[in-house]
Amino acid sequence: MKWLCGAVLAAMLTGTVQAQSVVATGDLGLVVERASGSLLLVDQSDRASLARIEGLGDLSHASLVYSPDERFAYVFGRDGGLSKVDLVEKRVAKRVIQSGNAIGGAISDDGSLVAVSNYEPGGVRIFDAQTLEMVADIPTGSKTIGLVDAPGKRFVFTLWDAGETWIADLNSEEPKITRITGMGTNPYDALITGDGRLYITGLFGEDGLTALDLWQENPEPIRVLPGYGRGEAELPVYKMPHLEGWARAGQEFVLPAVGHHEVLWVDGETLAETGRTSTHGQPVFAMARPDGRQVWVNFAHPLNDTIQVIDTVTKQVVHEFKPGPAVLHMEFTPRGNEVWVSVRDAGKVMIYDTRTFEKTGEIDAESPSGIFFTARAHRTGL
Repeated sequence: MKWLCGAVLAAMLTGTVQAQSVVATGDLGLVVERASGSLLLVDQSDRASLARIEGLGDLSHASLVYSPDERFAYVFGRDGGLSKVDLVEKRVAKRVIQSGNAIGGAISDDGSLVAVSNYEPGGVRIFDAQTLEMVADIPTGSKTIGLVDAPGKRFVFTLWDAGETWIADLNSEEPKITRITGMGTNPYDALITGDGRLYITGLFGEDGLTALDLWQENPEPIRVLPGYGRGEAELPVYKMPHLEGWARAGQEFVLPAVGHHEVLWVDGETLAETGRTSTHGQPVFAMARPDGRQVWVNFAHPLNDTIQVIDTVTKQVVHEFKPGPAVLHMEFTPRGNEVWVSVRDAGKVMIYDTRTFEKTGEIDAESPSGIFFTARAHRTGL
């Protein structure tokens, strides 16, 4: 009888230890600390930092994506570093230097491959998500930008020098490449819509943007806002807008204007302009709350201490406030009840209620920039 009681007690204790060791990742996120080459692991519900993960190199223009199970983050550093970070063990699981200068990356829809876009030596390199061993090298002879994942184990990216977009199909041992020419002069960034259908590039070398309908068997360039770009007066551009920060709100896109103090509204079906909203400064990110009712906008230096909130029904600014010096990035909680804001020069991540606009918390961080919640693991293009 004693041995039975002992066995039951041991099983209970083992179960308790196992329960205490479980880490739920769905409520977590990472904040890039750009000056120190570190990441801050944060908890959304507790509005708190859990750990600092160090040793990630140059994070001055870093981005990251998540594995489908939300356990691992793949971090793309400016120094060409590709780092695999374990959120459960709170450490860098593996790191490789895959180029001299990288500019972002993506993970395939099945989570098996990670692709990195490079300035130096150019091209795209593709890695096994488990081991970080390189499985494909796609030279382009050009700086590559706008790398995104597309449905069907594909990656889409654009060539700055050549004005081409390439679609890489990774369903066989060797990548199958489709090249689309005539995308425009010096495309500088791109996005893909959440349904994986439209891929849109912004152009720096000429007016307008260019879209591709990836549902077409042979996609052809579609000109968007051909009379609009850097502006008739060639205004100085203090910081290029981040196209992945463009918003899809209902049936319209909301786009940061390049070199102008305004955001543009474009019909999501016809790609025709439907309006403009004057803003505090040159927009960098125009990000839609998950329900699409609001768009939050931050701005380039020297007006980067301010955020404006636009109502998408009226297209009017309904709230403006100043979180602090150098607002770099915003990230909504998955259902949009709060927004987290990185304020670099204050060394803070500030958290706001999106209904009342009241500050609900703040977290100390070392020169924070990008904020990435694990809910991104389940969204195309993020």
